[in-house]
Order: sequence, then structure tokens, then C-alpha cells
Amino acid sequence: MRAFVFPGQGAQTIGMGKALADAYPQAAQVFEEVDDALGEKLSTLIWEGDIADLTLTANAQPALMATSIAAMRALAAEGFDLSGASHVAGHSLGEYSALCAAGALSLGDTARLLRKRGEAMQQAVPVGVGAMAALLGLDFETVKTVAEQAAQGEICQAANDNDPGQVVVSGHKAAVERACEIAKEHGAKRAVLLPVSAPFHCALMEPAARVMAEALAAVDIAAPAVPLVANVTASATDDPAQIRELLVEQVTGSVRWRESVGYMAAQGVTEIWEIGAGKALAGMIRRIDKTIACKAVGTPDNIAALKE
Repeated sequence: MRAFVFPGQGAQTIGMGKALADAYPQAAQVFEEVDDALGEKLSTLIWEGDIADLTLTANAQPALMATSIAAMRALAAEGFDLSGASHVAGHSLGEYSALCAAGALSLGDTARLLRKRGEAMQQAVPVGVGAMAALLGLDFETVKTVAEQAAQGEICQAANDNDPGQVVVSGHKAAVERACEIAKEHGAKRAVLLPVSAPFHCALMEPAARVMAEALAAVDIAAPAVPLVANVTASATDDPAQIRELLVEQVTGSVRWRESVGYMAAQGVTEIWEIGAGKALAGMIRRIDKTIACKAVGTPDNIAALKE
């Protein structure tokens, strides 16, 4: 069985999706629709802009989604679609890409929701107040202990359980810096502050969660064509009302990626395609379960290889 997964922030590069748009009219149309939905030429920024501007949360989120959906449309043009898949999942913002790919959200609504999500996350915490760090070589339970010890009255949470040896903490900058030091005492191989503009997936994002609850209440969500494995539960759902709630919870909740991949494997998934920019998720999946075959699908060359 096959699952399709969609990347989150950090995968963005200038020029992503351009080869797809040049090779497939269906992919080019995605970027046009996203430009129309946002009332600006996001495609120009993606293909010709400055990486610092593209990396801004409010731009990176809809841009990465557009690239993923362009890849999905190109795949569909070659006869690969969700009919051969059992699940979809996405890492953080990638959950929106997954829902759009599975027909639960329209492309225009997804672009507008992600622009709003990016802006709300950025505005929730003043720049410099929060931070995130990847702790390498520790498991999730140990990192939860580290985060609790580091908090000292501030916010510090295990935010992303990415794979067996990589857990990300998020919260107040000083608390995250303390976590980096405490992690080393617990045997962490490395602790790396991440180049992010806000502390995602922790309680500091509560103002953004309120914004998203309002925004999500105003859009139509249909049942996805295949079930979504949700970040915050690491289990599958195709219920629109529950999906709406989980997308709000996801703003402050942990991304349970390691468990999500384990869940899919337990359901019989043996092959996972990462759709869109980069191949970070494929790397994580290999570290979680070496028996799962991974393919990164983000260029015409990748699609040509699948056809062979």
C-alpha cells in the first residue's frame, strides 16, 4: 500500500516547482490559481525572488503547498493519483497540502488559510522572544523531560517528534537555550537552534490558534478522498468536523511524525511518496522504518523515473 506525504517549512528553495510548471500546464495552473487566491504574484517570488523573503512564514507556507499541489497535478496527468493510495499526511503546514490533494479543501481556500496561518503565527510572538531547537540523539520521552526541566516558569515544549533521533523543542528563547544545555547532560549528540522566525507548535502559538479557529470555521471542508493521518493524534480520520478541530489543535500541539509513520506502517503501508519540495520527510521515514520504500516526487525527472 502507498501513502502520500507533504513537506513542511524548511523545504523551500528559490525555483521550486518551476520545472513542473514548464513541463505540465496542469502544474502551471496551480501557481496561477494560488496567485489569484492571494491577489499577488507569489509565483514570481518562488521562482525569481530572494530566499529571505520566501522563507518568511506567511510566504513559505502557501508557496510550499503550491509546489506540492503542482506536483500532484503533474502526477495525475501521468496517471498517478490518489486512487492507488491508502493515506495522506503532512508535516505541519503539509497537513493542509495533504487535505487539498485529497479534495477536502479547495486550492484557493488552502492558499488563503496558509497565508493567514503564517501571518498569525508570526504575529503571535514578537521576533526574538521565541526559538526552536533540534535535539539529536534523544527520544521523545527524554526530550519531554528535558523541556520540563528547562521551562523554569517559561514555555518549553517538545514540538516535533520527527524520528527516533530528532526531536524539536519550542518555546521562550531562554528556555529553549537552557534545553539545549540540559539535553547534552542527558546524552544528546547535538543541540541545534533552528533558523525559524517564531516558536511553532507550542503554547506561545495560542493567539494564532484562535485566528485559525475563526478562519477554518468560515471554509468548507469535505471528506478527503483517502483518510488523513493527523499530526496531533498520529491516527487517521476522514471526518470534516474532526479535521477542522485538529487543524486548530495543530497550531499549539506537537507534530507526532514518528508515530504517524508508525501508524501508517501498521496499517500496511509499504511505500511512501513525498510530494513537493525537497526530501526531508523521506530521510525521516527511512530512520523511522527502514522497510518502507520512499520516493521524493518534486520534479519532472522524478515523475519520469516513476513511469519507468
